Amino acid sequence: MEKLTQIYGIRAAIEAVNSDEDIDKVFVQKGLKGDLIKELEGLLRKRGISTAYVPIEKLNRLTKNNHQGVVANISPISFYEIETLVEEVLSKNKTPLFLLLDQLSDVRNFGAIIRTAECTGVDGIIIQKKGAAPVTADTIKTSAGAAFKVPMAKVDHIKDAVFYLQASGISVIVATEKTNTTIYDVSFKEACAIVMGAEDKGVSPSVIKAADHSAKLPLLGEIESLNVSVACAVFLYETVRQRMD
Repeated sequence: MEKLTQIYGIRAAIEAVNSDEDIDKVFVQKGLKGDLIKELEGLLRKRGISTAYVPIEKLNRLTKNNHQGVVANISPISFYEIETLVEEVLSKNKTPLFLLLDQLSDVRNFGAIIRTAECTGVDGIIIQKKGAAPVTADTIKTSAGAAFKVPMAKVDHIKDAVFYLQASGISVIVATEKTNTTIYDVSFKEACAIVMGAEDKGVSPSVIKAADHSAKLPLLGEIESLNVSVACAVFLYETVRQRMD
């Protein structure tokens, strides 16, 4: 696998999108005008690629090259289509374990979660195309290389993944404080997917509603929540514990 690649320039970014490169995010200079930028913006919207409009100073920090107002980050890994990922996993494992990350935004949390996922035998990680943390050099480093070992897929919305997994016979368990059920009252022994939410707002209400089960961690101190990567590790190791019994 190649390390993270940057593409700079409007035409180069258009070519990358049309070539189906795995683009994590595109940074566009605020106020940029012209036919080419309109063409790029149309392609980015059509493909659902995360886009940030930033001052030129930000672009200058991202690259020393002549960026022409556009810098695109190309993922160092290739993402699966969810259908392909689920089919491949089910063909090999009768009791799969998937991990869904609902708009997790911090790259280091993402990397730590990927590392724990690899250590606990997670078969696949599913993230959202927009609003999710990109796979950056920091992600790779924090994951200790596990990002190259755990298959990952992108979907338009995490709820789409929930419905697809349920239709494939996989139960979906949401990690949320908005429940009276703890992880010790939920079975992780069957084929399942665990959903972890964003650092600031947790799992989306629509995803919680669509899931089969909700579970929380008992918190005995005064602080009301754990770091998401720590909470995810507890959920995954409870799954390991139950499946080892």
